[in-house]
Amino acid sequence: MAKIDTREIGSKGGKARSAALTDDERKDIARHAAEIRWQRQDQPSSTPHSTHTGTIVIGDLLLPCAVLNNGQRVLSQRGVTKALGGKRGGAHWRRKKKAADGSTLPVFISAGNLAAFVPPSLQVALSQPIIYHSRYGKVEREGILATLLPEICNVWLSARRAEKLMGPPQEHIARSAEILLAGLAHVGIVALVDEATGYQEVRDRLELHKILEAYISKELLPWTKRFPEEFYRELFRLRGWEYSPPSPKRPKLVGKLTCEIVYEKLPPGVLEELRTRNPVIREGWRRHRHHQFLTEDIGHPHLEKHLVAVITLMRASSNWGRFRRLLDKVFPMKGPQYLMPLDFNEDDDAPT
Repeated sequence: MAKIDTREIGSKGGKARSAALTDDERKDIARHAAEIRWQRQDQPSSTPHSTHTGTIVIGDLLLPCAVLNNGQRVLSQRGVTKALGGKRGGAHWRRKKKAADGSTLPVFISAGNLAAFVPPSLQVALSQPIIYHSRYGKVEREGILATLLPEICNVWLSARRAEKLMGPPQEHIARSAEILLAGLAHVGIVALVDEATGYQEVRDRLELHKILEAYISKELLPWTKRFPEEFYRELFRLRGWEYSPPSPKRPKLVGKLTCEIVYEKLPPGVLEELRTRNPVIREGWRRHRHHQFLTEDIGHPHLEKHLVAVITLMRASSNWGRFRRLLDKVFPMKGPQYLMPLDFNEDDDAPT
């Protein structure tokens, strides 16, 4: 029997159908096809993609990682298999094994003797890998949440402690898990991913932007008394200055001390932004008060709560030195600390 070429039949049928169409029908078909193409282009893909990629190095072990456009930090599922000492040939790393509930697990944790040591939450998380596209192109990859790595390592170490490992190959994987877990002892896996991918700088900028957006008002607010008189009365007492409430004049050092014990204790970046918005205009004086640039819903309530705490510490202190130590203990300085030369003794029992 002669072999029938179905492609030729299809080609002839298509040509015959095309020849039978009217011009209007051809236009309708072309328009419909174009509409479908545009709809596909307009619809955003539900599959996330990597924005930053890199490799975490712990000892001799390598873990390819990525930060996705939805903020998730993921590890390459294939990379985790390799790092733990799994087979690398062919598609072995893709092998799945059904768990008791019918779900599947990746090869690096699918051995039957590990089942008793896999928590249900981890089993569920690993049975649903994160599918994402590569940063360049549309290559589809499988990943796992980076935060699951310590739990995965603990499964192997728990099995080893229970003497349930089967032979040298699994002992080798347990040793790799131990190395990975030791590498995560002092630095979290999310921080390692951010550092390896270069996302750390982006993350810091995003976090700073969120802080400033929450604390700094877009418009200058009218002046309202925010610092209670008790704040200045206690400040003067601890400094050994004479306090005269009716007089608006205060030593120039008061502004500097207020920045140190109040505004420097606000979230990082807030004081720097306040100084930018409210620059010095002459002889150390600023046109406005810093608190006029704080938001009413977050900035001012935070300032008020901080002042209450500061005044409480002031009341509990017999002198300036003790107060500063209490303040720095309750509100540690962010970043390097620079001690300002003072003209008095900071010993606890020194007279003020």
